[in-house]
Amino acid sequence: MDELMAKHNPWWRGQEDIAIRRWESMKTRWLPKWIKQVSTQPFSLNFVIGPRQTGKSTGIKILIQELLKQNAAESIFYFNCDFIPDIDSFKKTIDAYLEFRESQGIKSSYIFLDEVTSLPEWWRIIKGYTDLGVFENDVLTITGSSSLKLKGDAELFPGRRGKGKDISVYPLSFRDFLDVNGIKIGTTGNLEKDMKSMLKDENEILKLFSGYARTGGFPLSINEDPTAEEQFMAGFEGEILKSKKSLQLVKAVISSIMRKSPSPLSFSTVGKDIGVSYKTVQDYVETLKNLFIMDQAFYGDEKRIVWRKERKFFFLDPFIARTLSWWSGEKYLDSAFNEWLVQSHLLRKFGSVFYYRNSFEIDCIAGGLKIEIKIGKPHRAYPKDVLVIDSKILPLFLSAVL
Repeated sequence: MDELMAKHNPWWRGQEDIAIRRWESMKTRWLPKWIKQVSTQPFSLNFVIGPRQTGKSTGIKILIQELLKQNAAESIFYFNCDFIPDIDSFKKTIDAYLEFRESQGIKSSYIFLDEVTSLPEWWRIIKGYTDLGVFENDVLTITGSSSLKLKGDAELFPGRRGKGKDISVYPLSFRDFLDVNGIKIGTTGNLEKDMKSMLKDENEILKLFSGYARTGGFPLSINEDPTAEEQFMAGFEGEILKSKKSLQLVKAVISSIMRKSPSPLSFSTVGKDIGVSYKTVQDYVETLKNLFIMDQAFYGDEKRIVWRKERKFFFLDPFIARTLSWWSGEKYLDSAFNEWLVQSHLLRKFGSVFYYRNSFEIDCIAGGLKIEIKIGKPHRAYPKDVLVIDSKILPLFLSAVL
């Protein structure tokens, strides 16, 4: 048995997994809801994507602990592909496990390949073996941090997924953050009614919101791990370098967006600000989007997007925004931060978010909602179908919407 392979699968030797031990030692911990979505029925090819440090690996290890209750230890194989330098080594690792399980008389396996997007063309091995029927009695679960690579590569498996699912793992939303801190929010789907029903818990919700605005939804930051920012940046910088992008230019793009938000921007505006072409900015923004760092709201609505108009850029979690602000050396406005919170929650709820501007501005349009975000009380009237959210209402809205 390969020693590195054995270290990745301590249950083969009856040993406890260190990831589970660390999770159990956390003051604030939770069972990730997404692990229930993973298909465990052969044949399945699951794809789990999301930013690093959101607990994908820990969630997989928790799922493995459940599977161990009813399955032979040797039938469960986990490997972190960050340890694999190239596609040939990837194939050798898969072959080594297949040979090992055969020696153990295992006919059906649960195979977890973590952070596989570290490897160019990893899909060739999995696709080829799937076509050959090597995995016909197995459940494969593949995770990655880059949506472009994993989603794009997933499209190369038409008709080869079996019962497999696509699962996105995000940092905790504010409602989930309340949940893990003991505040259960029930919703009816009527946004205004749900917000009113939360007024009885308003003080506690506001108190926890200040914590969420600081820690975001990442497990390490929520547990006040002093290395949370360091670990996030190490993973982030590693992904940037793997994508063959300049860290200095990434920092410049982020700095410009933070400095100018929440105003709508064009790629050309950012490019002129930092001295590069609009195509370069577009390319770098796309990379940041694919790494689940930021996204953009287009001008228009679900029916019609005006592509030539400037767009609004937003960061997908408070911890991401604060950490990248420190890293880039650029501060952001409170109004931008509040808008990012609403935009990121609406994006996860509805899949896209827009804005509109004529004689008045609507900061966020999504799923039939029209929302204007204000730091203080608004000084003007808005149309009746526009929900105006100030700093006091913001936590209630986030609790109700996602």
